[in-house]
Amino acid sequence: MASTASPMASQLRSSFASSSTKRLAVPKDINIGARFRISPAKRSFIIKAVQIPGEMEAIEEYPMNGGHGIYSYAKNSYRQGQAINAVKELIKEEITEKLDISKFPSSDTFRIVDMGCSAGPNTFFAVQNVLEAVEKKYQCEGRPDHCRLPEFQVFFNDHSSNDFNTLFTSLPPNKNYYVAGVPGSFHVRLFPEASLHIVISSYAIQWISRIPKELVDRSSPAWNKGRTYYAHAGAETIKAYADQFAKDMDSFFHFRAQEVVPGGMVLLTIPGGRWNYQILSNTLYDLLESTIVDLAKKGIISEEKLDSFNVPQYFPSPQEMEAAVKRNGCFSIERIECLHDEKKQANPKEARVFSSHMRAGLEFLLSEHFGHEIMDELFDLFTKKIEECEVFDMGVAFKLLVVLKRK
Repeated sequence: MASTASPMASQLRSSFASSSTKRLAVPKDINIGARFRISPAKRSFIIKAVQIPGEMEAIEEYPMNGGHGIYSYAKNSYRQGQAINAVKELIKEEITEKLDISKFPSSDTFRIVDMGCSAGPNTFFAVQNVLEAVEKKYQCEGRPDHCRLPEFQVFFNDHSSNDFNTLFTSLPPNKNYYVAGVPGSFHVRLFPEASLHIVISSYAIQWISRIPKELVDRSSPAWNKGRTYYAHAGAETIKAYADQFAKDMDSFFHFRAQEVVPGGMVLLTIPGGRWNYQILSNTLYDLLESTIVDLAKKGIISEEKLDSFNVPQYFPSPQEMEAAVKRNGCFSIERIECLHDEKKQANPKEARVFSSHMRAGLEFLLSEHFGHEIMDELFDLFTKKIEECEVFDMGVAFKLLVVLKRK
């Protein structure tokens, strides 16, 4: 494929090709579109970038396992699917009550984006839930200027390292919308001004854009020595995670405020939702940390590797999300609600399910840092640790629903 990319695009290609950790240096305000080809064994990308002046920052990519293999995200994302189903009626209710279609001429194309779509089927369910609610809204309004449904265009967004091939070969055959893929971080500008009507994101916002440098700085009070997560870490480590998440939310809402039309909506579903050591996500990451520590004690991985690895996820509270929205000032808060499932009891079958789920989401990150050759051993031990949790409950699975409207 011939490239006509600018020098900036060449710089980005060079940065991507030479990076073993998939760190892509991009300006703070940059819009990235891409033409790409992906083979099963190797991914190659041709990135065509349009630069908006801004400070250069590094945004890290954490792709889920692609394809349809035993540990693929497509086959191991049932928890995300459960979350989408759990908020389905609430989201339809919010769209029915809060979306003001009088501001959107029916002759215009109605545009929806799922940010952080990954490569599994869940994104199609989330999009369909929104489409059904929007269609019903137009049909029920009954005004002359809304006598027909608009055409729908759906954008699927994720990092350029996402397996878009698997995603697009899995598209619903009876879909009633036009499709486009938009590779790039949702912490930068991705769309033209006031071009989106609804933004959704399910189980993606918790991934922070980068690991705070102080977590691996031996001279910093936030140095996370001997740990891979923040749940039981010191106050300075927790603050470093929280501060990074706050910065990420500031950039996320800054760019969405530019892209979403007045009256448009942002619908976010986020795991966590409350600061509690007994939530299911914290329990699983504690067990993963224990697994990695055990491998270090056995000499399978080095202490240096242990001390330099941190899981790039942060589970916010409702208060933190509310504060982020208010700092931005461009959105009204229509709903922030913390939902929970029943407590989980571990058993051998459930343990394997949880382990495969975690492997689908973290294997790329773990193998890049510790080496692919130890992944089977790591996750076998992790599975055993989950099984041993049967003597106590695994905690409650919380999820946070955030519904916003563009002022």
